[in-house]
Amino acid sequence: MLEAKLQQGEILKKILDAIKELVNDANFDCNSNGMALQAMDTAHVSLVHLMLKKDAFERYRCDKNVVLGISMQAMNKMLKCAGKDDAISLKASDEPNNLALTFESKNGERMSEFEMKLIEIDAEPVGIPEPDYTAEITMPAAEFKKICSDLQTIGDTVTVSVNKDGVKFSVTGESGSGSITVRENTKADKSDESTSIQLKESVSLTFALKYLNTFCKSASLSNQVGLYLSKESPLLVEFKFIEDCYIRYYLAPKIDEEEEAADEE
Repeated sequence: MLEAKLQQGEILKKILDAIKELVNDANFDCNSNGMALQAMDTAHVSLVHLMLKKDAFERYRCDKNVVLGISMQAMNKMLKCAGKDDAISLKASDEPNNLALTFESKNGERMSEFEMKLIEIDAEPVGIPEPDYTAEITMPAAEFKKICSDLQTIGDTVTVSVNKDGVKFSVTGESGSGSITVRENTKADKSDESTSIQLKESVSLTFALKYLNTFCKSASLSNQVGLYLSKESPLLVEFKFIEDCYIRYYLAPKIDEEEEAADEE
């Protein structure tokens, strides 16, 4: 039996709102430690890894490992029926065909109950990249979101360059080019507004902005975002939230056509 109650139901709504842009269907793997999701996007360019630890729930019980095959579109539709301040409860049997959802208002005056059919997903195991990152940036999530949004008005790809002077986001498009440089800063009284850069080696990689802007839908979950880069490795974008939970996005860098041609030779 799986029973889980999330007092801050809005968190689940925000999570699904971001993931549904990348993944149509996915398995939620539930065990005694919490709930996890790992899935590739439909184009196999990005990977999402969600971890909801049991301590994030007001009540959590999972007697044996349970896999919930969920249609993101169907789940998102049902979650739209939940109020902003509603608590959300999930319930499923050990071998479930359905997932029961209950939305309860803060004052307890309204309760909504839904049942969603689960689907069977033949998902292959997903390997999580674990490179030795040469550059690690922690910065305000809202600032990163604005940078990605602003630069997409100019071009489709962004080059992220990290060196001792800071991190530079550069874009070139048909109408022109632009760049935004963020330097390390520490605000003792406002740590959420600080930017820290840990650098082992300078690195410069190019990524598709449409994916980064989709990842930024998770900025509402966390005040800070972590960016982890290493040459020829996927970018890791990490948002941490309540009780050490996290949502991580991995994005493969775009390969320069000239470099690709040279490698083939």
